[in-house]
Amino acid sequence: MRLWVLLSLLLLQETLPHVTGQPAKSKHSKEPGENRIKPINKRVKPKASKMKERESVDSSLKSQSILTQVMDKGHFQKLAPTLSLSAGQSIELRCKGSNVTWKYPSYLDTFKDSRLSIKQLDRYGQLILTNSTAADTGEYSCWLQLCSGNKCRKDETKTGSTYIFFTDKEELFVPTPSYFEIVYLNPDKPAVIPCRVTTPSAKVTLHREFPAEEIETDGTDIVYDVKKGFVYQHPTSDHKGIVYCKAESQGAPQISIKYHLLYVEVPKGPPSTTISASSSRADVSDSIHVICTVLGEPDVDVNFRWQYPGQESERPVIIQNFWRLINRGIGHTTRISKSILLVEGFEARDAGNYICIAQNLQGETTVATKVELN
Repeated sequence: MRLWVLLSLLLLQETLPHVTGQPAKSKHSKEPGENRIKPINKRVKPKASKMKERESVDSSLKSQSILTQVMDKGHFQKLAPTLSLSAGQSIELRCKGSNVTWKYPSYLDTFKDSRLSIKQLDRYGQLILTNSTAADTGEYSCWLQLCSGNKCRKDETKTGSTYIFFTDKEELFVPTPSYFEIVYLNPDKPAVIPCRVTTPSAKVTLHREFPAEEIETDGTDIVYDVKKGFVYQHPTSDHKGIVYCKAESQGAPQISIKYHLLYVEVPKGPPSTTISASSSRADVSDSIHVICTVLGEPDVDVNFRWQYPGQESERPVIIQNFWRLINRGIGHTTRISKSILLVEGFEARDAGNYICIAQNLQGETTVATKVELN
């Protein structure tokens, strides 16, 4: 009987550890600290290096937005990349900082719209737009200016931007001041047909006026950007002509204004300039004129400057500048710019070199011609 009890106690001692969930006893002698409870299957994240921590901080600074919208009862809301409001609503935006610059649809400045109010307070800049319309649709952004003396630069780490749609079922397209626009198709840069909508969910298609047909947008060569319009990624002369856009959104379709697409093929660079005089020789009291001509891209402005013999003595002359578009055939359009210098009552001091300096964004070209006294 005693032997049976002893065996039962030994069996109970062997099974108790497994019942309580403790690990079974090992047969070897315990080492100091062996009974400490260790976590099982716990993954320990390696510590990031100081360089990575610094990069993370720099990244968060770059993405920091300082733009918020003022809501009802003094609440503020950080703005998403896009925001939709009904036309007629007013909006107040704030940008943190003591020296804030704003950007908004340019026509609000063009027409000096009294609905727009911009103020700089101690800790933030404020933009308020009241009685909004569909035409107010566009990008609203702000940034902090860093100034040293009279020189200021944009702080790239503290900016904010949102694109606001002011929806209006009667105005699916953002209104424009004209009923017809020219779009230049340049072979080395994308061209934009700016038929933007006020309702981001609207279905928009592109159409050719003649022959009347819908233009397929494959998402590669021609894509639609709700913030820009239709974008021709690689314009060619085949794209020229008159087009318009059609939009649909829970109602009758609406038609945009028409866009005349003109193909451009002029080399980039300083102005291609020529000069000629009405005569290389003149008699006293004659009238002569000197013409400076530039052939260039349709949307590139040209500035003219003159140097002429009687300039130092303040000899009065008449200078007229003008330009026009010309079609060079097969749909190629260029811009011809001219500056005409007129000398009336030719005198001895008017004899000499007439120099024209034509300048555009790529540089300047100087040409000259000589007029002598008979």
